[in-house]
Amino acid sequence: MTEESPKKSPLKAFTSFIRKEFLPVLTDLRLAIILLLIIAGFSIIGTVIEQGQSVAFYQENYPESPALFGFLTWKVIIILGLDHVYRTWWFLSLLILFGTSLTACTFTRQLPALKAARRWKFFDKPRRFQKLALSAEFDVEKDDSTSIQNLTEILQKRRYKVFQEDNNKIYARKGIVGKLGPIVVHIGIVVILLGSILGAMTGFMAQEIVASGDTFRVKNIIDAGPWSISQVPKDWSVKVNRFWIDYTSTGDIDQFYSDLSVLDEDGKEVDKDTIYVNHPLRHKGVTLYQTDWGIAAVKVRVNKSPIFQLPTALLDTGGKGRLWGTWIPTKPDLSEGVSLLARDLQGTVLIYDAGGKLVSTVREGMSVEVNGVTLKILEVVGSTGLQIKADPGIPVVYSGFALLMLGVVMSYFSHSQVWVLQKEANLYVGGKTNRAQVAFEGEMVEIFEQINSQSKGEAEKSLVSTV
Repeated sequence: MTEESPKKSPLKAFTSFIRKEFLPVLTDLRLAIILLLIIAGFSIIGTVIEQGQSVAFYQENYPESPALFGFLTWKVIIILGLDHVYRTWWFLSLLILFGTSLTACTFTRQLPALKAARRWKFFDKPRRFQKLALSAEFDVEKDDSTSIQNLTEILQKRRYKVFQEDNNKIYARKGIVGKLGPIVVHIGIVVILLGSILGAMTGFMAQEIVASGDTFRVKNIIDAGPWSISQVPKDWSVKVNRFWIDYTSTGDIDQFYSDLSVLDEDGKEVDKDTIYVNHPLRHKGVTLYQTDWGIAAVKVRVNKSPIFQLPTALLDTGGKGRLWGTWIPTKPDLSEGVSLLARDLQGTVLIYDAGGKLVSTVREGMSVEVNGVTLKILEVVGSTGLQIKADPGIPVVYSGFALLMLGVVMSYFSHSQVWVLQKEANLYVGGKTNRAQVAFEGEMVEIFEQINSQSKGEAEKSLVSTV
């Protein structure tokens, strides 16, 4: 009878499976490339498809008939989460899997390779030099250590770190930083992934349309991570001191500005800046961008009445530009009134009667007689469109990019190794490198020439002393 082999414990069987089956797949370069391409593809989708918009926006821009590309409709976008790609569970899972693959590759391949590169490797047999692509053999005096000493000096002058054993063996290396480069690259990519995950889980984005002179708190959040509650400001608000637009000589918009003040809970100003496109205000990790504008209201006076601030509404022009309008009563019982239209903040408004007939065109500060009353246009009040974002992962991502660039630069350094063995009257020299092969060959040829010249010099001295 044959004895049955003892069964492995479940823990040992699982460990063996991880080591022999799972890790080789996880650390495979092909898997990393595939994951990177998939992540890049979904990132492109997240850039092309507007993120964080309302369902009505997607219904209008991605209708079911006709569907974009024959399949991309608003329902597909909502169901797959393409309206918030970077916060979906599947995108975050891809990032985690990619980061795990890089981390496993670092520990199972890159670190052992670095450890092996740092070991001292002496060659003790001449036949080992035959396996090197660059090697040479020289005749020297038997038991003469001068050649070894000269070679040590030659290599040290070329910035090699030299290790010596038994006065007849040398191992020299330089460019060990080149072996460290891929590890730093992997660390940089993992840090970038961690920063992306942190931003997706804790960041938020809000949009606010605020009239000039108003104060607001961040409330209209359109996209937020599940742990973003701590990032939404609760102890400070923002006042729009003034909003204005600079126009060109042709009447086109040149730039629009918002003068903002950050107020604490007591209404005290703690920060202030004038923002415009590409110049945001940053306060306590929250960034306020200038993104849009509008007309919030019109200030008017009818005869000698108090000043009325009447809100305006954006009208549907069928894609022919933006136009805001409001209705102004000219009788106390609201039985009569006029319509007021404004296209921009240059101060010109159009006044129409109840029949849709143009009554007058006036500017800010001017008055007009209409329906038996004097209507004075005091001010067209602008509103600023602000995008408010918080992304705690941005500093982490920037740090990862810095590490990535540093690792790429480090990877360009060649890791070169040279071995020397003196055995009886023969001196064996050889080396290899992992990149820049042509430059290394030139360096080795120069070393061989220096050895030859020194050997001839020693031979001439010996001949002179004998004579």
